[in-house]
Amino acid sequence: MSAATTGDGPWLDDAAGRLVRPYQASNGRTRPTAALDLLSQVRATGAIPLGYLGPEHTQVLDLCGGPVSVAEVAGQLKLPVAVAKVLLSDLVDSGALTTRPPAFHHNPTDRSLLEAVLDGLRRQL
Repeated sequence: MSAATTGDGPWLDDAAGRLVRPYQASNGRTRPTAALDLLSQVRATGAIPLGYLGPEHTQVLDLCGGPVSVAEVAGQLKLPVAVAKVLLSDLVDSGALTTRPPAFHHNPTDRSLLEAVLDGLRRQL
């Protein structure tokens, strides 16, 4: 078994993958304090958060230089969305991130929009 780190990233094992459990990053918390959904946009404010920041919090801040969705943050960090939401809400609570709800130009449940998405997905397969 060969374990290695890449910079400040998570501990990795060639065969096992990530050696740190995802919920360790959020201290076992599964409920964010800020109202976030997958398409909510977050962005760093430039304020320095007070208190302890884990390495995952720092990674989140690095990703949020410009507006980015909650889903994209979770995907980039390879963490479950519930964990990413907790990390993001910690940073929102500390003033280091700002959030805004997704801006839809159309009704997100509009049948024609959903059919267009489905058609696009079918073309990809």
